[in-house]
Amino acid sequence: MIRFLSRAVRTTRTAPRRTPITTAVATLALVASSIAAPLHAQGALRAATLTARDTTLSPVERRIRDYVRAHADEQIALLEKAVDISSGSFNEKGVRAVGALFAPQFASIGFDTTWLTLPDSVGRAGHLFAEHRGTKGKRILLIGHLDTVFEGEGAHFVRTDSIATGSGSADMKGGDVVVIGALRALQAVGALRDRRIVVAFTGDEENSGPYWMVSRKPFIDAGKRSDIALGFEGDAGKGTIARRGMSGWTLTVTGHQAHSSGVFDPRVGDGAIYEAARILNQFRERLSGVKYLTFNPAVIVGGTNVTYDSAKIAGTAAGKDNIIAPHAVARGDLRFISQAQLDSARAIMREIVAQHLPGTSATITFEDGNPAMPPTPGNYALLTRLDGVSRALGQGAIEPLDPGDRGAGDISYVSDGLDALDGLGVVGRGSHSPDESVNLNSIQRATERAAILIYRLTR
Repeated sequence: MIRFLSRAVRTTRTAPRRTPITTAVATLALVASSIAAPLHAQGALRAATLTARDTTLSPVERRIRDYVRAHADEQIALLEKAVDISSGSFNEKGVRAVGALFAPQFASIGFDTTWLTLPDSVGRAGHLFAEHRGTKGKRILLIGHLDTVFEGEGAHFVRTDSIATGSGSADMKGGDVVVIGALRALQAVGALRDRRIVVAFTGDEENSGPYWMVSRKPFIDAGKRSDIALGFEGDAGKGTIARRGMSGWTLTVTGHQAHSSGVFDPRVGDGAIYEAARILNQFRERLSGVKYLTFNPAVIVGGTNVTYDSAKIAGTAAGKDNIIAPHAVARGDLRFISQAQLDSARAIMREIVAQHLPGTSATITFEDGNPAMPPTPGNYALLTRLDGVSRALGQGAIEPLDPGDRGAGDISYVSDGLDALDGLGVVGRGSHSPDESVNLNSIQRATERAAILIYRLTR
């Protein structure tokens, strides 16, 4: 029985730190350089450590590969059924329907399946979990998601030769089909016997909402009893050994309401909108050059009468030309490669906010979202294993993907404490748009790699 938290746990930090901005900037630079440098050196090191056995398929592995190739059409047919179900994050009925489509696929090969229903307050459908119980080999967590960005636009599967369009075709129903196909191939050759594998297909990866701690609790719990996590987000031709995290921030500014003719007068001050503009511009000036760190103001409202809805990230503003604006609110996100980088960036932002223009005041609050997945030796070791599998299949070498080229993802919630690798899914284009498409040939290639990688990791 899984017991859910009754409300979200949200971290906000408003008290300013005493860390000087120059020190914080130096810390940010050190964090970025320590992460960026190894990315360029690992290719040669990995090639040197690969053995002939790593790059050669065993008889069992050849049988796994051949099974995948013989059942490629079945995978495409399953993907078509999944894409034809509209399953945007807010479409609870649709997300559950995709889960109901996939669950029998796991049950038929010896997995126990469970639909984890979330509390009504979360406003999301829930998650599909499937578990293969055993006593041997590394404990593997396979990660996918059932929801799509769009609720209905572009939902239907349309095939033209080797390309198919449809919402979620690549991100990430294509990746889900890879997971199912890989496990079916392993079952067909007897390689699942007594192995320990958990599959977690979340129902709200694209939009988990403010109650993400409630929604992610069963997922995090599964990570705690696993040794390795493999994510099946899209294939960029490289392995994802690191992903940036995501944090939210809200800036609230106040000023004195007065006649506009008195603006800049020390007795009146500069007004809320000028103060908001100063803060946002200094964020850009001081932080925009830090590698892997981005921060984006998504919405800003300011004026005499201001409303802002944090749940919808929407607001209204009204005022007059001859009135100094007394209110302003700005909301945005912050992307980072490590907790240290996030902490340093937040310290700088608090320092900037604290330096008020005359007659104004401002506060900034932060909300934790996806944590970061920093590169670790264990992650690089997994990439080496995947590289060997790819070479053995004749698919070529696999290098690490630059973390700046990939956003936040579910795997980051479990990557602290276990080895993790993402990017094992399919090749697609136009993700997060109604024109999303998938290269159908990539399904077979990704499934071969995944099946043999899981086989090797669980021996």
